[in-house]
Amino acid sequence: MAGTVADFIVAGLRESGIRRVYGLPGDSLNGFTDALRRDGGITWELVRHEEAAAFAAAAEAGVTGRLAVCTGTSGPGSVHLINGLYDAQRSRVPVLAIAAHIPQDEIGSGYFQETRPQMLFTECSVYCELVSTPAQVPWLLPIAMRTALERGGVAVLVVPGELFLAEMPRNAARLHPVARTSSLVRPDDASLARAAELLNGADRVTILAGAGCEGAHDEAVALADALKAPMVHALRGKDFLEYDNPYDVGLTGLIGYSSGYRAMEHCDALLMLGTDFPYRPFYPPNASVVQVDVRGEHIGRRVPVDVPLVGTVKDTAQALLPLLRRRTDGSFAQTMTDHYRRVRARLDRLAEARPGDSPLHPQHVTATIDRLAAPDAAFTADVGTPTVWAARYLRMNGRRRLVGSFNHGTMANALPHAIGIQAAHPDRQVVALAGDGGLTMLLGELSTLRQMDLPVKVVVFNNGALAFVELEMKAAGIVHYGTGLDNPDFAAQARAAGLSAARVQRADELEDALLAAFAHDGPALVDVHITRQELSLPPKLTYEQLKGFTLFATRTILSGRGDEIVELTRTNLRQLRLE
Repeated sequence: MAGTVADFIVAGLRESGIRRVYGLPGDSLNGFTDALRRDGGITWELVRHEEAAAFAAAAEAGVTGRLAVCTGTSGPGSVHLINGLYDAQRSRVPVLAIAAHIPQDEIGSGYFQETRPQMLFTECSVYCELVSTPAQVPWLLPIAMRTALERGGVAVLVVPGELFLAEMPRNAARLHPVARTSSLVRPDDASLARAAELLNGADRVTILAGAGCEGAHDEAVALADALKAPMVHALRGKDFLEYDNPYDVGLTGLIGYSSGYRAMEHCDALLMLGTDFPYRPFYPPNASVVQVDVRGEHIGRRVPVDVPLVGTVKDTAQALLPLLRRRTDGSFAQTMTDHYRRVRARLDRLAEARPGDSPLHPQHVTATIDRLAAPDAAFTADVGTPTVWAARYLRMNGRRRLVGSFNHGTMANALPHAIGIQAAHPDRQVVALAGDGGLTMLLGELSTLRQMDLPVKVVVFNNGALAFVELEMKAAGIVHYGTGLDNPDFAAQARAAGLSAARVQRADELEDALLAAFAHDGPALVDVHITRQELSLPPKLTYEQLKGFTLFATRTILSGRGDEIVELTRTNLRQLRLE
């Protein structure tokens, strides 16, 4: 085809199903953005910060399963992509980043805005290559797209700005659409037989399942039914396993439930399905382990594994099920699911509120969002306490989605993640659970919502602090310092940006404010003032954590801040009453 390198790239993206590109313009991207304008088949999604562009692409890819694209200009523009690209890479979602570069003749001279993009992006990508000549483009573009799709990660094409404007050779290779392939991947028969022998010989099997169970809900539950095994899910497995699952006992880990912790603690065999759950102290110390993962190199990274099984959860479960001896004794599963029901009832009671409660408890805020949101809503949650409350109070049903920076663990992800989901699904309800610290990091993206006319609903968990950091300090026995936030009126700021907005300071104001926001035909923000001292306790408190809390209380009083201990006690006294 005739035209410029940029024309060729845009046509290649369009032919492979790309419908939008997130980014900011700049001189080194001028050839690319102009090609987008002339082509007209791909929308330019203008954000206010390149980090938001990468986050948005990551969320779009995570929810759709398709390749998403973001761009950055030379130097600082591409550097700004890095945090969002790390998030995409660690969430294993397919993203293509087109990173513009300085003029080729100036590379290595210390030129204006010069960086080393290939070095910069190597660690957060599955593919990163510099395009040096137009003749490379027909090969490198599909290689980058294919690698991102097949390996589930970030591919980066570094393109010097003047190369976008160069003419493509008339004999260049023709374009081929690139799409994700579908394969059957399962272990060999001998490995399956060893796994079945171990599981059949165990007395108490627990399943730990994660995001690798996407598309394999029925197969995972069938394994639990055959083994009469309680199922613990990791946070990224919540979307795919929590619903229609009589064996579900909730999460484990620092934000999990005691029922999930106990199901792991008391098993003598653990079956891991599509999870790389990172917290070693929560694994059973003496259980035999069977681990299923399509990435063989990830098996055994967290706990010693007796039988490694390389394959998808769906294909492996279908092959393993006929080899399992169906159990009739379901007492272990019954004990653990009964425990979960008691834990769940207690958590639900903590979400109750009196009309005059002010500030509000975050449990009540999240449970109300869950009750009022659409059956197919997509939620995003900032790292920290919004993720804790989302994990505990948002209920998945097979149609809803929950997206967050659950592996990379970066702040400021909720709003830009919501941008990507809403851009890809304009008619879907998208709700961002934003922390006050996270929101202010990328506050400019409120203007992106208005400019792009994206009807995202932002609920701000406003406690005037970096609350999860304070909780970590308490557990370590440290008097919190440098964590208070002197917040503005977020509702006023949102209205100034062109959003519908409300401020909630009492429990009896919450439901009307949320209903109005959800019904609004456009972006909306609800600024909810919540308790600063709310404790989100882990499922098991260690001696070190208890000692840390004691030291924190003592040191806080001795430093003349005893009123904070009084407030902490008043806020969390109801948790003790429900024990």
